[in-house]
Amino acid sequence: MDSKAAAPLITVLGASGLVGTAITRELAQRPVRLRLVGRRPTTVPANPRAEIDVRTADLAVPGAVAEAIEGSDAVIHLVAHISGESTWRVSSNDPVAERINVGLVQDLVDAVRARKPARPPVVVLAGSMSQAGKSTKARIDGSEPDQPLTTYDRQKLDAEQLILGATEEGLVRGTVLRLATLYTQGSDSPSLDRGVVSAMMRRAFAGQPLTMWHDGSVTRDLICVDDVARAFLTALDQIDVTAGRNWLVGTGEAVSIKSLFQMISRTVAAHTGQEPVPVTSVPPADHSMPTDQLDFVLDPSAFQDATGWTAQVSILDGLDSLAGATLRQSALSTA
Repeated sequence: MDSKAAAPLITVLGASGLVGTAITRELAQRPVRLRLVGRRPTTVPANPRAEIDVRTADLAVPGAVAEAIEGSDAVIHLVAHISGESTWRVSSNDPVAERINVGLVQDLVDAVRARKPARPPVVVLAGSMSQAGKSTKARIDGSEPDQPLTTYDRQKLDAEQLILGATEEGLVRGTVLRLATLYTQGSDSPSLDRGVVSAMMRRAFAGQPLTMWHDGSVTRDLICVDDVARAFLTALDQIDVTAGRNWLVGTGEAVSIKSLFQMISRTVAAHTGQEPVPVTSVPPADHSMPTDQLDFVLDPSAFQDATGWTAQVSILDGLDSLAGATLRQSALSTA
């Protein structure tokens, strides 16, 4: 039997995004078959060990998910509906968001049920720490009841319940990673990052003030996407431990928005030699959400204790690396 044909097939749905690109970079170094599925062009690492199959597909088309995961030993599901510059600002009457955020997971479960593979495939689903809603504790630890406050979080919770229900049914061996606030340190193209860290970094390089809503005292748990990619591979490798529940993945460290913006301003100044741009307070935008003024910091100790994974990139090191990567990308684009 051909050794490559016998290698496990891992399919990444949403491979062209920020998390998908980072996970692909890690998986490409393994002796596996790797199927990368995305709506946009997907970055393929140079000199991969993996046998890589790149597919461009609109997974919302009926039957597309079933075709994408055909024969897969494992599926990493990262697809989320993008509305403007972010995923979480989803309207309650947006049928596309419902179709993407929940319907594609239902399609996955239905495809596995229809084909009845000899061995249930592993499924690792990306979730969000904000699914829990407003917590009365300093750090979300997973013991609180889920009370999602936004349409996006309700949809992510519905998707999670589909995967965990299919796991209980024996159709898949599934787990869900509820992620803290993501940012890139520039290991991949900074343009992939649509989050607040990269947005404020670009503003600082442009010499524009960094504007925060209210006084900036709201705190977030900020985790580098490279650490998140390692968490997905850890969950995949230790599925006998991780299957059947959700896990909180973050640093456990609270960083206020004001402190974050000040760090970004100083980091960019260190790279440009210019004065740090000001950090100013403004009223919340009309499109602000209930979760924007809530603290979201989590306790990742359960996942750490169960698997041995820990976050390794500090926020200061990550910001410094991102500033350097942003400068390099800017130089290439103007060359």
